[in-house]
Amino acid sequence: MRNNRIRTTAFAATALLAALSLTACSGDDGTAGTAAPRTGTTSGQSRATGTGTDGRPSDNAPRSTARPASDASQGSAPNTGSGAGSGSGSGSGKNGSTTGTAGSSRPATTACIGENTALTLTKVSRPINHLLLTMTNTGSRACNAYHAPKLRFDDAQAVFPILDDSRPQAVVTLAPGRSAYAAILLTGDVETNDQYKGTRLAVHFSAKDPSGDTGTAPDELTLPADTYWDDKGFVTYWQSDMADALTY
Repeated sequence: MRNNRIRTTAFAATALLAALSLTACSGDDGTAGTAAPRTGTTSGQSRATGTGTDGRPSDNAPRSTARPASDASQGSAPNTGSGAGSGSGSGSGKNGSTTGTAGSSRPATTACIGENTALTLTKVSRPINHLLLTMTNTGSRACNAYHAPKLRFDDAQAVFPILDDSRPQAVVTLAPGRSAYAAILLTGDVETNDQYKGTRLAVHFSAKDPSGDTGTAPDELTLPADTYWDDKGFVTYWQSDMADALTY
C-alpha cells in the first residue's frame, strides 16, 4: 500500500508539472489568452492621426521628420526670382533709346507727341547762340521721335529751317522716362541786323511721314530772356544723345 501511494503521488506530481509546462508554452507563442495586442495609444487617442477624442494633439503621436511640401506640390507657382516689372522696356546704353515697347520685343509704332511727352528748353553756354530742346517720354509705352521738331517763333509764318546733315541713322525710340534732344542754332550770322527778338516757341511734332502731321496741337514754350533769332539758324533732327545734338 505504501508503494502504491508513492507511485500515485509521483504520478500526480508529474501530471502537474506537464500541465504547467504546457501553459507556459501557450503563453510564449501568443496563441492562448484573450488579451488585446499593445498599440501604444491611451485614452482613445489614435496613433495614426496623433490626436485624441478632444481634437488635441497626442503626446504619444509619432513626430514626422519629412520636409514641408514645396510650393509647386501645394499647387502654387514656384518663385522665379523675377520682380513686377518686369518690366519693363528699358533704354539701351546712355542714349536712352530702345527698339521696342516696354515688356515687348515688338517695335514701337506710336509717335512721340504732346500727350505722351514733356518738353523743356534750355539756354546753353557752348556752343554759342544755341538752345537745347529736350523731349522726355512721360507715357507708359515706348514712342518714336520722328524726324525733327517743327518750330515756329512767335508769329512766324514759316517753319524754322531743319538741318538735314543731322539726320540720324535710325529713328530715335524712347522708352518711358527716356529723352531725345534737338539743338537750335538761333542765329546763323551774328553780323546781320535781320534778327528778331523772340518770346514764344511753338513745337510741332512730326509724324512718320515727314510731310504729314500728327494731328495734335503744338506745345507752346517760353523762350529764355533776350533770345534773338534769324532765318539763317536751324534745328537738328532728334538725337538720342545730348552731346550729339550739341555738335551742330
